[in-house]
Amino acid sequence: MVALITGGAKGQGAAEGRLFRAEGAEVWIVDVDDIRGRATAGEIGAIYRHLDVRDEPAWAALVAEIVEVDGRLDVLINNAGTFTYARLTETTVEDFTRQFDVNQLGVFLGMRAVAPTMIAAQRGSIVNISSAAGLVGMANAVGYTATKFAVRGMTKAVALELGRFGVRVNSVHPGVIDTDLLYENPVMRRKDLTPVLRSVPLGRMAQPAEVASVALFLASDESSYCTGGEFIVDGGVTAS
Repeated sequence: MVALITGGAKGQGAAEGRLFRAEGAEVWIVDVDDIRGRATAGEIGAIYRHLDVRDEPAWAALVAEIVEVDGRLDVLINNAGTFTYARLTETTVEDFTRQFDVNQLGVFLGMRAVAPTMIAAQRGSIVNISSAAGLVGMANAVGYTATKFAVRGMTKAVALELGRFGVRVNSVHPGVIDTDLLYENPVMRRKDLTPVLRSVPLGRMAQPAEVASVALFLASDESSYCTGGEFIVDGGVTAS
């Protein structure tokens, strides 16, 4: 298996890269944080490349390189994301646009870039990391919520389109996960998780490896009849 993971320098992306490598996959991780990206790749035995997911030509060059080096590309994990915590009236156009560009446009560009290779191979798995905020509304995060709902919708549209070529497309919806992105929320910065965890039936936040396990399942033949689905990793937050 050859897997490409965006936002792989840290957090969920790094956890996914680590688990995929442990299972024997050839892993390419990409990020804009070159220092941490190279360190993570060196630690887990992956290949690192700089990639801004908003850069259309860079996507094409990256996919061409992977196919040239490894002869195939089986899996894309669209993990890169950004988050701005702000009330609607305080959300700037720049804030909203940045989240759209990374969280939504980046996923679109990634899917479009890998599709020809996967179609030609008549196989492949695309895993789009959305959020619990792609299933239910999230206050003070209109841009993030909008983009994560969009990822969910794009996943279903592309799953319908690529299914006949043997390419599967699914979305993963994490809840409260212990990553750097979580602490961009000012409530979390205070390190008092009690108010937030009251809404989690399991009573705790998840570790990145728990999301990585779901991504691995969706990338593998164990999920060979799963496409267009929503896989929730939120401790029960969206159950009601």
